[in-house]
Amino acid sequence: MLDFRTDLADERKDLYKKANNIENEIDGIEATEEQINNNIKVTRVKIMNEQGERALGKVKGNYVTIDMKNMKYMGEEEVQKASEILCKELKKMIDEYVNKEQEILVVGLGNIYVTPDSLGPKVINEIDVTRHLLKYMPQYLDENTRNVSAIAPGVLGTTGIETLEILKGVVENTHPKLVIVIDSLASRSIERISTTIQISDTGIVPGAGVGNKRAEISQNTIGIPVIAIGIPTVVETAVLVNDC
Repeated sequence: MLDFRTDLADERKDLYKKANNIENEIDGIEATEEQINNNIKVTRVKIMNEQGERALGKVKGNYVTIDMKNMKYMGEEEVQKASEILCKELKKMIDEYVNKEQEILVVGLGNIYVTPDSLGPKVINEIDVTRHLLKYMPQYLDENTRNVSAIAPGVLGTTGIETLEILKGVVENTHPKLVIVIDSLASRSIERISTTIQISDTGIVPGAGVGNKRAEISQNTIGIPVIAIGIPTVVETAVLVNDC
């Protein structure tokens, strides 16, 4: 298997095709592209079988990538459009696994004290958690309010505990029906730093993109579906030098 050094499924697909001189689709992989406008593109990669898993080194499932070119020059309207596309794709994936009444646990992975690894914990601070409000003050909430809880479990280097071990305990005690994991990703392109979002329904292996694999967080390990959302914040030094 290739040493991809990236978490993005569409990058892995392109690297595999280039390395193997493949012009058409890869066996076991189904990919489509949707150009929303000049700046926003949505790529959908579906790994359908073991052959596809071996080719890309990722597990069977759906990977949706939203690319935003020239994001730093985008106006408010363009940013809002990108946000709406993300919401639409995420809602579609969530609805595959839970209904509107079932509880969701949002997990922010990473180390808040290390800038490129702080995405997860920082997003958790912006989540509207409702689990405690529904329990203690339901009269003040809309009747359609979803039960949402959130946690930023830290990293092994500061807690001494694998993230998977923490999440197993949380899931066993709070009984969510779906976990959404947010994490920083690795890419093979400087242009994708903070301008690309990947959503997948396969869970996540923290650190896989940079060769520092931690315990897998997926339905196989915690017993409920796991949706992963990630944004590239890391590239290899060799990529920086080559691009420059």
